[in-house]
Amino acid sequence: MSDAASNPLDNPRFSLGWRDTLRVLWPYVRRNFMNQVSGIWFIVTYLIVFQLLVLQLPISFALMIGVGILVVAAGLMFFMEGLRLGLMPLGEQIGSVLPKHSRMPVILVFAFLLGLGATFAEPAIAVLKSAGAGIRPDAAPLLYSLLNDFSGQLVACVGIGVGFAVVLGVLRFFFAWPLKTLAIPVVTGLLGLSFFYTTIPHLNDVLGLAWDCGAVTTGPVTVPLVLALGIGVCRVVSANDTDAGNSGFGIVTLASLFPILAVLLLAGYHYMAQDYYGTPGYQGAVVELQVQEETAPTYAKNLVPIGQAELDAYLRSGELPAGHQFSFEGGSAQLVDGRILVAAPTVVIEKQYLRPFSMVGEESWDDSIPMAQRWKSAVVDALRAIIPLCIFLYLVLRMVLKQRLDPRNDVGVGITFAFIGMALFGLGIAIGLTPLGAQLGSNVPIAFAEIVPWGLDHIEGPLFSDHGGKLMAIGFAFFLGYGATLAEPALNALGETVERLTVGAFRKKLLMQSVALGVGMGIAAGIMKLAYNLPLFWLLLPPYLLVVLLTIKAPHDFVNFSWDSAGVTTGPITVPLVLAMGLGVGANVPGVSDGFGILALASVGPILTVLTVGLYTQRQRRQEGEQSTTAVSPIEELAV
Repeated sequence: MSDAASNPLDNPRFSLGWRDTLRVLWPYVRRNFMNQVSGIWFIVTYLIVFQLLVLQLPISFALMIGVGILVVAAGLMFFMEGLRLGLMPLGEQIGSVLPKHSRMPVILVFAFLLGLGATFAEPAIAVLKSAGAGIRPDAAPLLYSLLNDFSGQLVACVGIGVGFAVVLGVLRFFFAWPLKTLAIPVVTGLLGLSFFYTTIPHLNDVLGLAWDCGAVTTGPVTVPLVLALGIGVCRVVSANDTDAGNSGFGIVTLASLFPILAVLLLAGYHYMAQDYYGTPGYQGAVVELQVQEETAPTYAKNLVPIGQAELDAYLRSGELPAGHQFSFEGGSAQLVDGRILVAAPTVVIEKQYLRPFSMVGEESWDDSIPMAQRWKSAVVDALRAIIPLCIFLYLVLRMVLKQRLDPRNDVGVGITFAFIGMALFGLGIAIGLTPLGAQLGSNVPIAFAEIVPWGLDHIEGPLFSDHGGKLMAIGFAFFLGYGATLAEPALNALGETVERLTVGAFRKKLLMQSVALGVGMGIAAGIMKLAYNLPLFWLLLPPYLLVVLLTIKAPHDFVNFSWDSAGVTTGPITVPLVLAMGLGVGANVPGVSDGFGILALASVGPILTVLTVGLYTQRQRRQEGEQSTTAVSPIEELAV
């Protein structure tokens, strides 16, 4: 027997059966799946426990939401693996070759198209497209039109903003511009334009959407691809002294700022054109608004009407079923022989609502939209997001750079995985995370206001006093943001990178706690904005002014990773949940037209905290260094 025959691994025709293949791959699949679950479990568990134990409301469609969350984890597993095998090798190869073999105009055109295509492939963009369903056109007509009539333009403007930001980031690498010289003027301009918009009611309505769009763009597709291009450029050009060692930072910051400007300009254009809802030039469909009048008396708000079947049962048996109560109207009462006698009263029998304490709702699946239609929508969105971007990258590699892919790369498998993952993720968002975030957001105001809870048909609340309930909701938001941020896998990687670049001056644990604290404070401020109906601009202005002042004072390396830390907080799980929760809260608080703005506040919070902690750490180290240099040794003292 030959050696090849004796050793099956050396036989080219040797292949594993499907059971053996599954046995080999299972540990790898299980590890990747659990990595995704580790980034989801805290935020999902926290939301469910809060609704069940604090708000004391059931989880409607619990089975559907549970399945959706598992589908989200599976989708992220496939998508991240596809990103690693397919999109990242394409991006890295182009990023390393393009600066060497192409002129500046070609590089800038590619950078712009890369930012544009990566934005369309972001999972959170699909959530942004569906965010306009709960906006009332009479309350915020321009915002309604941007999210419904002009949704395609909105997404295109966000992509154009990211594309322009990537172009500016490449120029920054080539010409060694410090990040602070770009970020400070852009933020100042955004604040100035936003202040102008506050003076015009319809334009003021779009501020929350515009600032939230900056958080939506920095997701799992855009960040790796633009960083791959930036690192490739940095390898070719020499970094300047001020940014040495971490020039890869900063491009994520620019990609989160320019979409804000693009959306603000889009809103300004349509305001000037007078073609949004309610204006003479409006071409869209007119929505028939339903005005609900309060006709029921105050005492009957928590009562449910009695049905004909219950009346028939009472006439047959003469006994009332559980959950009913007597009340008397009219008549005259008098005391006779130690008893109160009521003469000629009208006896009223009413059904009284009894608060359910069941762990799940009666309904387990929402069949209002057929599952086949949900699948079709998810597949079509995945095709639109993944395929054009991959074709663009491949054509640049083959037609412009005349390069071939390394045959050892499994790009085809990676693209297939990315497509499957995007489709599963979109489906899981639709049936899992969005319903969970929407119903919790809709139910949170029950702590301080009378509302109709999500999925129920009667008025409930408030559970606490006005200010007490609002403080409880704000505290809930803080711990939600704090815990969800610590569960983000990207934050752990950022902490290790920053600790290495700062040579231990900014430790990983300190960075993670600083970022989580900033996000928690930001989301809490967002809920406070909705609960008290505060203007978003005046909540954004103070932290951004502090950020600008600290940025001027801070060293360049601290500025770079401090500003980029905001991009870590807006992951594919946090964005749809927080966005759905904010829209749910906004829809149930009187006087609030929308729920945007939470993501914007959650983005500025970590920049502020990381800059503050970084400057404090640097000052402490400087003082320790001065004390060590001024201390006199015993030998020097003896010589004196």
